[in-house]
Amino acid sequence: MSENNPDFVAKKFAVVGAGPVGCIVAAFLSKGGYDVILCDVIPALVDPAATTGIHIEGAENLHQTVPHICHGVEELAHFDPDVIFITVKATALPLISSAIEEFHREGRYVVSWQNGIDTELEIAKALGKKPVMRGVVNWGCGLKGPCRVEMGFHHPPHFVQELAPQSAHAAVEVARVLTECGLPTEHTDKIISMVWRKSVLNACMNPVCAVTGLTMSQAMKDPIVFGIVDALVKECIKVARANEIFLGYDFYPHAIEYMSTAGNHKPSMLMDIEAGRRTEIDFMNGKFAEYGRQAGIETPYNITLQSLVKGLESAIESKKRDAGLSGTIKK
Repeated sequence: MSENNPDFVAKKFAVVGAGPVGCIVAAFLSKGGYDVILCDVIPALVDPAATTGIHIEGAENLHQTVPHICHGVEELAHFDPDVIFITVKATALPLISSAIEEFHREGRYVVSWQNGIDTELEIAKALGKKPVMRGVVNWGCGLKGPCRVEMGFHHPPHFVQELAPQSAHAAVEVARVLTECGLPTEHTDKIISMVWRKSVLNACMNPVCAVTGLTMSQAMKDPIVFGIVDALVKECIKVARANEIFLGYDFYPHAIEYMSTAGNHKPSMLMDIEAGRRTEIDFMNGKFAEYGRQAGIETPYNITLQSLVKGLESAIESKKRDAGLSGTIKK
């Protein structure tokens, strides 16, 4: 099958990452009758998908088993998927992209279904632009346990776009399949603007909550903390405009209203810090700082929040090393 084949039909799907987003995508595709494999390097996280199934509660309610699972990206070569969704943290992209490169074939497509700016470009460094797509997801979710997802909200449609014009037909097919399976998705030609709009919200709320330990509602209601959030929004908008990224004339009031009604829950970056995991700060605030330098725009708020979160990550790694050393000494 050629990459330029307008009759491309997707039948087999792989989902890399058994976090909340990956579980949702895998469960809905499986419910739709498609052949699906869910991949994660942590067996305890992914194994229940094939036995007791994936449980989704909240805005959507679904209990669905997934026909196949695996514990390494290289194992996907034997499954030979038509489309691979990458739903892991952006920090893992270099390793995952290089692993996919080893068995990539003509006519296979890879979708970045992630938070952050330029994640699709990281994949394209290994695979080129032709097979790569970028999606924007409009739902909120968290993992209550292995294959147990709490879906806080679901505000479709979702969006997908190809990086190379000759792959538009494949992006249309991916959108069709997702819609058919219960995740209404549209093909767009404005994905960059959509990614940036969502990334502004993430960059203004995630690191502030990660550093303070506050929920989103608490951060927005605290007048001092809100001042930081507000300054971040304005700084991010300034960077976007300097780089000719269209956010819309009314984006600022929209952003403030959206975050003010986000609810009393923890964003993913705070949960990552609490769980001792690396965050996506470099693909959020780090990208705004990078694009600010590119356009000659100062970004003190983004640089400060990026530095503080990186400091928390360093402290976590230090504790892990100390704990490992203590264990060695005890033995």
